[in-house]
Amino acid sequence: MDIVGFLKSQFICHLLICYIFIVSGLIINFIQLFTLILWPINKQLFRRINCRLAYCISSQMVMLLEWWSGTDCTLYTDPESYHKYGKENAIVILNHNFEIDFLCGWNFCERFGVLGSSKVLAKKELSYMPVIGWMWYFLEIVFCKRKWEEDRKTVMQKLLNLRDYPENFWFLIHCEGTRFTEQKHQISMQVAEAKGLPKLKYHLLPRTKGFAVTVQCLRNVGCIPGRILPKRNLPSCSYHTTSTTMDAFELAFLGLIAAISFIQAAHQHDQQWIITDIG
Repeated sequence: MDIVGFLKSQFICHLLICYIFIVSGLIINFIQLFTLILWPINKQLFRRINCRLAYCISSQMVMLLEWWSGTDCTLYTDPESYHKYGKENAIVILNHNFEIDFLCGWNFCERFGVLGSSKVLAKKELSYMPVIGWMWYFLEIVFCKRKWEEDRKTVMQKLLNLRDYPENFWFLIHCEGTRFTEQKHQISMQVAEAKGLPKLKYHLLPRTKGFAVTVQCLRNVGCIPGRILPKRNLPSCSYHTTSTTMDAFELAFLGLIAAISFIQAAHQHDQQWIITDIG
């Protein structure tokens, strides 16, 4: 084992990394609090400053994914669309199998220069969490209670507020709404069978309302087409790794999840970038 590998395995190093992350995060949250005075004066300046401050927190977690865990994230995409990534806004749909899924999304945001401004559709409870939750509050992240009757008006208004955002951003969304487990998958497929919908092997039945509202509110702000690559078709890892890292590797891709193949797009604009071929 080399010196770097040895240090990574030491508990004292883990404590040091956690200490730096928490302390620096709280300091940044404190600075973000003072930027609120800019909101009534210059809202766009407030947004640009908070994008930079948020990057200081998010980049630490991306570093842990890439350097500390050694996870290798691979992007499968249309070469013709590749040059647009990071240069325009996009709705990015991710699978949700493990706790680190959002980190895989952040990894690609970092590669294309939109990590600081990236947005998500997150549970309301996360807004009360120090460091990341508070950072998201100042980034105008869309929080929801996952009760559509209560969320509809609030979510739509927050999405519409992002239409004049001064920085290019990627809106990351997990249409499945919760992490994949065998028990949840069985229940989800029972619902799919009862509703006459296709049965999915690697995904849960998506919560289409949030996705549809996101597209509706951010229409013409910018969308990038993606493509699904089922887990069984991913290339094998070229280096020795633990099962945890392999799971992260297998999940680290962007694209439209197979579940949206039966979402009925109401407008031709949506049909052009929703790919229905899941084979």
